[in-house]
Amino acid sequence: MIKVIHLNGTEPRLYELVAPLVMDPAVLKQNNNYPFRTSAKFVWFIALDDETEGNPVAGFIPLEYRRLELVINNYYVAGKQADVLKSLLEAVIAKSVEDGEQGQRMLTAVVLSPDRALFEQAGFTVFKEWRRYLKMVKTD
Repeated sequence: MIKVIHLNGTEPRLYELVAPLVMDPAVLKQNNNYPFRTSAKFVWFIALDDETEGNPVAGFIPLEYRRLELVINNYYVAGKQADVLKSLLEAVIAKSVEDGEQGQRMLTAVVLSPDRALFEQAGFTVFKEWRRYLKMVKTD
């Protein structure tokens, strides 16, 4: 069963959970060798699979709080499981609503092209297209 938690960008438990993934060459390759980063301005949404032996992290979305926007970038889902990505995205949206961010800061995402439909189902529209990525903005 998948459970989504969120941790501040500098919490020690965050490092324990995601370090094996963000330092894994296969995960970095999937991210076009772009390193993952964090700071106190981030909240990480982490999908935990309690049925997985070893590292229970099934995926994550770091959300950066900027002055005018909330930014999803450099997310990862093991095995490209759409249900895990959907659960993570729902948690991000729920947290932004809970925090009163809707209407205050725009929620944007740099999305892998294959994940376009899932983000569109969650209310995002394409703002800009590149070869491998899309810049999307939450519109509803």
